[in-house]
Amino acid sequence: MKKLFLILAIFFLISGCQGPKPESPRKSEIPENEIEPAVWGRNYPVEYDLWKKTAEGKPAGLSKYKKGSDLGGIIYDKISEFPFLSVIYSGMAFSIEYNEPRGHYYMMTDTLEIDPSRRGPGGVCLTCKSPYANPLREQMGNDYFGKPFDEVHSKIPDKHKELGVSCIECHNPKTMQNRITKFIAIEGFKKIGKNPEELGHQELRSAVCAQCHVTYTIPRDENNKAEYAFFPWDGSKYGDISIENIIKVLKSNPKHKEWTHKVTGYRLAFIRHPEYELYTRNSVHFNANVSCADCHMPYKRVGAYKVSDHNVTSPLKTGMKSCIVCHSEGEEYLRNQVFTIQDRTISTMLKAGYKIAYVAKYIERINELVKDGKEVDKTLLSRIQDLYEESVYRLIFIIAENSLGFHNPTETMRILSDSISFASECEKITVKILSENGVDYNSIKLSLMNHLNNRGKKRLNFKPEQEFRDPYNILYNFIPEKVEER
Repeated sequence: MKKLFLILAIFFLISGCQGPKPESPRKSEIPENEIEPAVWGRNYPVEYDLWKKTAEGKPAGLSKYKKGSDLGGIIYDKISEFPFLSVIYSGMAFSIEYNEPRGHYYMMTDTLEIDPSRRGPGGVCLTCKSPYANPLREQMGNDYFGKPFDEVHSKIPDKHKELGVSCIECHNPKTMQNRITKFIAIEGFKKIGKNPEELGHQELRSAVCAQCHVTYTIPRDENNKAEYAFFPWDGSKYGDISIENIIKVLKSNPKHKEWTHKVTGYRLAFIRHPEYELYTRNSVHFNANVSCADCHMPYKRVGAYKVSDHNVTSPLKTGMKSCIVCHSEGEEYLRNQVFTIQDRTISTMLKAGYKIAYVAKYIERINELVKDGKEVDKTLLSRIQDLYEESVYRLIFIIAENSLGFHNPTETMRILSDSISFASECEKITVKILSENGVDYNSIKLSLMNHLNNRGKKRLNFKPEQEFRDPYNILYNFIPEKVEER
């Protein structure tokens, strides 16, 4: 009898761990186009309550670099964290106000509260920020993209004007299965040979995140207003969306150049938060069939229910619990592994960033020489611009990606080292031209404080306490330690 009881106990224990997860009882049907999360919450109260927790700050001090969601209400300014960006982004809205993200709850709020220049492209800014992107585009046609942001945003119902990501964007209301809904993502996945309706379970658990956690390009008309938006994935394939192919797309059409760099005078493209592209390009975890949700939305027990944690955040903020599922080394070891990767990324990123910023100032001086009538080989000038673009797009790719290298350490270092190589070749040519024209390139400064202070309508200033310093101090063998002297 005791043996039978023991066998039954083991059976029920195993069943509880591996059997079907308990489901919340459905109280009503959810309409196909229902955007209000609270309606979904009537059927799925546990997930709904967890989703609402993205509004709450996370414990401070657990993340070394990505602190935007920390408790305390501090806004972390990426221009202060990386002062060289004030030169590299000079002439575009990101040089005015560019903050670390606070989390899903604040997606739309941050868009509304940031310097208004960031909303300059028009309604297209709502494409990944609002669940109303699809209906607005259906209602307005292509006017949705380029009409003034405030005009397009005014068409959203008052109760949802600050609503960010919603249940309807990731789930089928009848089955609750993951699905891709955003028009821009559906088009993007088809480019890499993946029909969104045919994606497997684990593929979808990453693809739903890729509706927003990707880079996208906004072609501009002659008035610099948005014409449409797309993922620059042409020529790539699933599991191999390379920076090289992205750059080819960006350089293939003048309309893809979204802004004019104030320092070099170049018309340039831009790259935005390419988490999906970096992660899926031969990373260790991607190759092991680990999805975004496995790490950022791990399963957890809430009472009788086993659910995917909709309080989306970094594993650093939750005691590395999602990592410990597969890795037995423990929280402290795993956290230190993340910090080691991020330290190396930061160090290399700073070296690349300052080299490119100084090269930009050299190009600015060469442009002045040309304006003053100096003869400079046009072929060399074209070569300089090409090298600068190849270098700066690679840097922006890693700057904009939100893991500081962790999503794919080897690919991150490859991209940054290539960025430095292109910048070094560009530097060699510019220094030669300057020297031949009697200009001492060593006397050229970044004059960072002229770029860092009094930014935008809020008159934002440099926050020295937020600057990221080189963890290994190698950078300061080449540039002054003090920002004011660079």
